Amino acid sequence: MLQTKNICFLGAGSMAEALISGLLTKKLIAPRQLCAVNRGNNGHIEKLVERYGIAHVGREEAIKKADIIVLAVKPKDIAAAVAGIQAWTRPEQLFISVLAGISTEYISRLLRHNAPVIRTMPNTSAAVGLSATAISPGKYASDEDVNIALAMFNAVGIAEIVKENELHAVTGLSGSGPAYVYYLVEAMEAAGSEIGLDPEVARRLILQTIIGAAHMLKESDEEPAALRRKVTSPNGTTDAGIRVLEKYDFQEAMKACIKRAVKRSEEMGAMPVSSSTS
Repeated sequence: MLQTKNICFLGAGSMAEALISGLLTKKLIAPRQLCAVNRGNNGHIEKLVERYGIAHVGREEAIKKADIIVLAVKPKDIAAAVAGIQAWTRPEQLFISVLAGISTEYISRLLRHNAPVIRTMPNTSAAVGLSATAISPGKYASDEDVNIALAMFNAVGIAEIVKENELHAVTGLSGSGPAYVYYLVEAMEAAGSEIGLDPEVARRLILQTIIGAAHMLKESDEEPAALRRKVTSPNGTTDAGIRVLEKYDFQEAMKACIKRAVKRSEEMGAMPVSSSTS
């Protein structure tokens, strides 16, 4: 499905690289069919060209040639970024956004035509083929457009179709989710150091523990609470540790973390809309 498509990434940050890496690793597209353009630091582009062998072309040629344009700039920069390419876009192109909080309707207004827009929320685990991505088509997107987006994001993990009004929730949960896990690992590594373990040994043990727990959750029919109870013997070591987490309201902190991320996604989505109508 992607073999005949030219894909241009507008933005050359970590998400663009994650998707480029994932698509090429799965051999769904040739490097020459991919390119990236950036408003500012061309050093990012040169690194992608050197690392992955993608095409190195000028902004106008890249946009005009593209069948699919992936909007991968920072959300606050989307209006300026689209304004910089709008004259070279056309309604036949498919626009796929990975921007948190930015609606398909707003992107269509920036484009000034009825090109199909699909909004997605992947995470950076796309770089290792393990992203959890939510996909929501805009009003002009066809079933074929949705299938193209699914093919792209299934290549770098799993993809689920959701309603657009659910994407703020997805952003706070799985879009930002890897950072929460990394933050947990940081704390576990710090604890390992403080209790006297060699840092490299501690990291290997921690990572395998997380991988093993994730596989248990995926393969088992049991709920997380049931699996936790199986590990937690009364008055044992795990029980002692869990009681400390309860003392510090670990679950409440995590829920508050996710809810605040969701709220921030909603705030980011509201800002460009209000500025465009003021």
